[in-house]
Amino acid sequence: METRFLLHPVPPFRLDLTAWALQRRPGNIIDRWDGRTYHRVLTVEGSSFEIAVSEASEAGRALRVIIKGVSIQPETGQTIREQLESALGIRTDLSGFYRMAEKDSRLKPLARRFRGIKPPRFFSIYEGLINGIACQQLSLSLGIQLLGRLTRRFGHSLGNGDSASYGFPCPQDLADGKPEDVKSLGFNFQKARAMVDISRAIIEGRLDLDALEKENDEEALRRLMELRGVGRWTAEYTLLRGMGRWHTFPVDDQGARNGLVRWLDLRKPLDAARTQRIVGQWQPYGGLIYFHMLMNSLSDAGYLRSMRSGEK
Repeated sequence: METRFLLHPVPPFRLDLTAWALQRRPGNIIDRWDGRTYHRVLTVEGSSFEIAVSEASEAGRALRVIIKGVSIQPETGQTIREQLESALGIRTDLSGFYRMAEKDSRLKPLARRFRGIKPPRFFSIYEGLINGIACQQLSLSLGIQLLGRLTRRFGHSLGNGDSASYGFPCPQDLADGKPEDVKSLGFNFQKARAMVDISRAIIEGRLDLDALEKENDEEALRRLMELRGVGRWTAEYTLLRGMGRWHTFPVDDQGARNGLVRWLDLRKPLDAARTQRIVGQWQPYGGLIYFHMLMNSLSDAGYLRSMRSGEK
């Protein structure tokens, strides 16, 4: 038994590129892309579901969603539909970005190369915030590895053994744990305590991330940076990848800065101020530039070999 429905992205749309922007590294057990299908465990009102998303037609004009193994209530199906639309950015119209790119000699080839990527976001602001804390001052590969351990230990699982799938922990999952439990997975104690404290603050009603999403950038950044373990990079990362503010480029992201240096063939490394000035010329699409830097790095590392012929 399974539930199926279709999603219709605003064109152009590339599922492979968008899924890679979520997965970020091979071995990510949360967001999984096998070359044809994006897989994810979603938890809705305490119940977990294995979701599979694939192209139902050429050029990504329709996506087939399969909720495996269960028949679900219409309300649950609608929630899952809305979560996927948000996470995959399929309602985002990037026509303005492409018009701007066509007039910019540097941006045009990059935008054409990765045409169809949508700016994805994590499935909750909480997930974005925990991702940011986990990956602070670490390589992305190590951050993904540690997040996988966190998810195996605290997340919801479906199946058994090697076939098990894991969903990202909910606030209650970490609130019930101890910082020492999180630290044992390879995090330093400061990060472990921050994750548990934030989770408990949400459960106890002292932190409302959904209300925070309604604030302007400055206020949201200020309040995020008041949280234990959250600096400017994590706050900006949460705005971009947790709240879907596509104009946000996390200027303290060293990997993204290095990507700009390589792409623009700059002679000197970038600091935050100069990064902000450079990205400013492409606003309000700073976050799109960030994701294109990610795509460039994934391509350079050889991870995008499954790209369609003629677009390598």
